[in-house]
Amino acid sequence: MYNTKAYSAASATSPLASDTIARRDLTEHDVQIEILFCGICHSDLHMVRNEWGGGTVYPIVPGHEMVGRVTQVGSAVTKYKPGDLAGVGCMVDSDGSCPNCKTGLEQFCPNLTLTYNSPDKHLGGVTYGGYSDSIVVDERFVLRVPTNLDLPGVAPLLCAGITTYSPLRHWGATKGKKVGVVGIGGLGHMGVKFARAFGAHVVVFTTSPNKKEDALRLGADEVVVSRNADEMHQHAGSFDFILDTVSANHDINAYLNLLRLDGNITLVGAPEKPLEVAAFSLIMGRRSLSGSNIGGIAETQEMLDFCGEHNITADVEVIPIQKVNEAYERLLKSDVKYRFCIDMASLKSE
Repeated sequence: MYNTKAYSAASATSPLASDTIARRDLTEHDVQIEILFCGICHSDLHMVRNEWGGGTVYPIVPGHEMVGRVTQVGSAVTKYKPGDLAGVGCMVDSDGSCPNCKTGLEQFCPNLTLTYNSPDKHLGGVTYGGYSDSIVVDERFVLRVPTNLDLPGVAPLLCAGITTYSPLRHWGATKGKKVGVVGIGGLGHMGVKFARAFGAHVVVFTTSPNKKEDALRLGADEVVVSRNADEMHQHAGSFDFILDTVSANHDINAYLNLLRLDGNITLVGAPEKPLEVAAFSLIMGRRSLSGSNIGGIAETQEMLDFCGEHNITADVEVIPIQKVNEAYERLLKSDVKYRFCIDMASLKSE
């Protein structure tokens, strides 16, 4: 083992603070990465404050949107060498043998190891995430980062990016299709960028009229204020696919009724309370409602390569790690356009 600097929380009510954590020495298949930038995901806040069913183990080191530089590799590593740019997302291991793993869907593996707060089969305890100087990861879960992209904007692609890319790809949101994106926050702004790059006609739904200009800047063809019944009615029965990124409680039936025959809505936001779905909203038009959860490693690499080709990154506000607690408070108020990213060089001063 070796020690590295990190930021951790000691309890659900403690602020994140400077700490030292242990990382494993390299096995033959491992890659050691110096973390340069780490995005802040809303799930980091939920986990730190133990808001998802009491599963948080303390101390917790959050962070699953990492971009860095390879510093060492194990003797059997073939894909990476020191100096390479690399990324690590929401998962760092899986069993590799289940049907999901064998089809490139590691995110649905029943024995998945998450990047943080997941049982650590190497050191015991739980895994620690990217609010740290370095990390050691099996090369199967390391991703190659395009060298032409702005690195702070790449970090959130490892979660927000693949979370929106995967369902858009799965449901064929391509040229000739009419695609809606509900909400224009950390997830929604990426959904707009991807849908536009795929060639779809993109309509953004927002409760805030003052977001119209930004939605158009991001690539939307149209913007609908969802509280305006007339604007909503004009789009009835016309969408092939709608990506719902909203985590607040909202009327899902209002969007189901906008789908054409065999249209689909996929949820990537996670409202606290169950959504009420009217049966006839599905029955009339053979519509479907589904969910999606990040993507497998191969698809995540495909997404990064696509971003490199189309020059797509997240819109980020870069902060030093010393402002992470302030960023969490601002995140609760949706006071960011559209993701926070930590410059991990700031940790060296701790």
